[in-house]
Amino acid sequence: MQDKPDDTDSPKRAIRSYVLRTGRMTSGQQQAYDEGWRQWGLRYADGSLNVANCFGREGPTVLEIGFGMGHSLLAQAQAAPLSNFIGIEVHTPGVGKLIQDMEAQSVGNIRIYRHDAVEVLRDCIADSSLDTIQVFFPDPWHKRKHQKRRLIQSTFVEQLRTKLKLGGLLHLATDWEDYARQMMRVLSAADGFENISGVGEYAPRPDNRPLTKFEKRGERLGHGVWDLMFKKTLQPHCPENVAPEQMS
Repeated sequence: MQDKPDDTDSPKRAIRSYVLRTGRMTSGQQQAYDEGWRQWGLRYADGSLNVANCFGREGPTVLEIGFGMGHSLLAQAQAAPLSNFIGIEVHTPGVGKLIQDMEAQSVGNIRIYRHDAVEVLRDCIADSSLDTIQVFFPDPWHKRKHQKRRLIQSTFVEQLRTKLKLGGLLHLATDWEDYARQMMRVLSAADGFENISGVGEYAPRPDNRPLTKFEKRGERLGHGVWDLMFKKTLQPHCPENVAPEQMS
């Protein structure tokens, strides 16, 4: 199977939330994908998502953008069986692995989009419908000339804000200090968000975010890990709410 989003006839965009990478599915992942996609997969082409109908119930709704191989998302769904989890990931080995693990461990409260997150948010997710949005260890684009491709930019953060309920949580994590600083600048300057850890402060890793392979890798390399947790508020942005170092 080619590593492409589920809909190849959608309009092209100059900037996407992902970069296609090569990768082959194992036979087990391929079988899980082939047999499980109809039950667990969501099609971008179907348009606006009714979460209650999709999961057969009301409940707190968590959206994860770029779940990789799905280990963290699966662990969170296991720990919160009354919550509804929506994962977005374009790489088929990760999607296949998550479906394989969901079925092996009888986890049924996850649904999956295999499509660009920017387009899914725009066309499928209703405004003010999500309790939590999480983006863990997005591509850091560590070369300066490529940093304009980073996902966490002001326009994307505003799109995320519109999808959160009032009081909803945006949770980011990265193991690249430069990206963490950019995330803090962007979120501190964004309208309608409040840092729950205090102005300019990073959050300790919460218990509900599992320790990931990226975090373990970072520890081995001597990297830190930075969590940012901001909630959606009604208050407009005020310059005095931004730490002086974030204004530079």
